[in-house]
Amino acid sequence: MTDEITVLLVDDEPLVRAGLRAIIDAEPDLRVVDEAADGAEVGPLVTRSRPDVVLMDVRMPAVDGIQATRLLSRRDDAPRILVVTTFENDDYVYEALRAGAHGFLLKRARPEQIVQAVRTVARGDSLLFPAAIRGLAASHGGNGGDALAGAGLSEREAEVLRLMAAGRSNAEIAAELVVGIETVKTHVGNVLTKLGVRDRTQAVIAAYESGFISPR
Repeated sequence: MTDEITVLLVDDEPLVRAGLRAIIDAEPDLRVVDEAADGAEVGPLVTRSRPDVVLMDVRMPAVDGIQATRLLSRRDDAPRILVVTTFENDDYVYEALRAGAHGFLLKRARPEQIVQAVRTVARGDSLLFPAAIRGLAASHGGNGGDALAGAGLSEREAEVLRLMAAGRSNAEIAAELVVGIETVKTHVGNVLTKLGVRDRTQAVIAAYESGFISPR
């Protein structure tokens, strides 16, 4: 990724796309490179435009954001995906995160929140809202035990996973544990490997769904 962050907008409402384009293109380091009105268009546009980030509406009439996210996540050149939703407690959001999205953004978010969200996922961080994730996980339920017990997480790795689930960034985890940020990155990498997941979002979902962390 270059200093400029490129964005693909996917939403079936032209007015929403126009508003997001205006917000994003007003930033010197962000640029919208393409638009799509349906999830079916996303694959070819990603191949053509090579965006760093896809802003994906979760509800669309033909191919929705969940299926489009799932298909994109299978690609070797998959961009970062930020799903856009009206309601944070929507089951669609949870399914999109499970499908591989790196976070979600509310349509009522302020312009500064939108551009910060794009920058956050573009640099490789996940955008999670712990309270919302806890609520969504509660509705899907853990198994009441700890299905991750066999993953072989060390005590420190388990601590890092709990802090990840609380929405802490690497820098915040480093400060809380009084260790270097490279040490935290190593722990995070070990957690992902041991859980067999691709990124932080998937690790947090696994932590809740397994019962490792109680959503209540």
